[in-house]
Amino acid sequence: MSDRSRFFQESAWSAGVVGLGYVGLPLAIAAADKGLGVVGFDVSPDVIADLNSGVSHVDDVSDTDVTSALDKGVVFTDDPAQLSSADAIFICVPSPLGRNREPDLTHIESAARTIADIARAGQLIVLESTTYPGTTEDYLVPAVEKAGLTLDDDVWVAYSSERLSPGGDLGTMEIPKVVGGVTPDSGTVAAAAYRRLVTAVHLVSSARVAEMSKLLENTYRAVNIGLVNEVAQLSHELDIDVWEVIDAAATKPFGFQAFYPGPGVGGHCIPLDPQYLAWKARGANFATRFIEIAEEINSHMPKYVVTRVSELLNKSGRAIRGSRILAVGLAYKADVSDDRESASLEVARMLRDRGGQVAVLDRLITPERIEAYGFDLEAGDGELAHYDLAVILTDHTDLPYELIAESSTYLFDTRGVYRRLGLAADNLETL
Repeated sequence: MSDRSRFFQESAWSAGVVGLGYVGLPLAIAAADKGLGVVGFDVSPDVIADLNSGVSHVDDVSDTDVTSALDKGVVFTDDPAQLSSADAIFICVPSPLGRNREPDLTHIESAARTIADIARAGQLIVLESTTYPGTTEDYLVPAVEKAGLTLDDDVWVAYSSERLSPGGDLGTMEIPKVVGGVTPDSGTVAAAAYRRLVTAVHLVSSARVAEMSKLLENTYRAVNIGLVNEVAQLSHELDIDVWEVIDAAATKPFGFQAFYPGPGVGGHCIPLDPQYLAWKARGANFATRFIEIAEEINSHMPKYVVTRVSELLNKSGRAIRGSRILAVGLAYKADVSDDRESASLEVARMLRDRGGQVAVLDRLITPERIEAYGFDLEAGDGELAHYDLAVILTDHTDLPYELIAESSTYLFDTRGVYRRLGLAADNLETL
């Protein structure tokens, strides 16, 4: 074991976190809980002001968590110079797609410039943002060299992607971390640091392998969701219950993992990460056909849902235009308040744009946000107004599903929640 690995394994080292969003803030909180010193940096003065007042802006981090972290000495700052005191710096900045679905590395580039300004000898620098293979080597190694530091002598550089399950049972630090260094020595040092933070570390041979593994994880999900969404459409044409089909297939104890259809894919990972891989593949003159087909199917699902809504309304001689429609859920997945890249939100917008009088029932997204999107608000407290059709877009746990069925002429369940809960409804149709 190298001296630096031993330091991170045995000493009371300090962590610097760049970016205090859905990834960085939980990491900062977890590091403080492990007894490490923490400096959390974000470019937003408003975010820093809220955190220093004990107010969290992240679903999986409570105000109490933030207050506890402050009591433990965590420093939240918008001054990057304070990061120089940290022994390990974890970069957790956004990595969105650009207008033409190409990687937007603006935030990573900015973080690299910060590293070039503040890096010092003895530090470990780790990128956690999802990105294409080669990013850590291409951006962070030049940054530390610009700071006058030598890789593996003065500083160590690695990659370990964030793994989050918003609204899930596993905490961030309970999910195994894949770690890869730009060099083997950097990987070993980074693995030693992460072993102080998480329950399990899987060390791979390089940062490029670690970067690729993250893209594979979410591309796997996107492709399989695309497959089951296509099967759902075919099952409807053949008058087969796709939910019963999936339940039957899932009884096989090997070789099958159940994925479920829905109005599309959303969130900050599944719609975006495969496009990083596809973009990198195009640079290598390689066609990613599975990714492209899955993207085509999944991106078409909101329009398919709207078509099915139209067909249901037509049964009573109604069109979408002028119909009262209840959109149940705007978040991208159940039991979170995150509507980034949400297919549910896209369906609601399409129904509104086609002339539907759309009200939204989602208790996790603020009324102000729902109304800012241009929808009516349905509180659903004890009773509901009558709707020509209710469409279940996000299957939050705490919703009055029986009341929703009773208050609608037609009920279209895109998530299979009525089947899952064992609720019967004469007006029910599923995806």
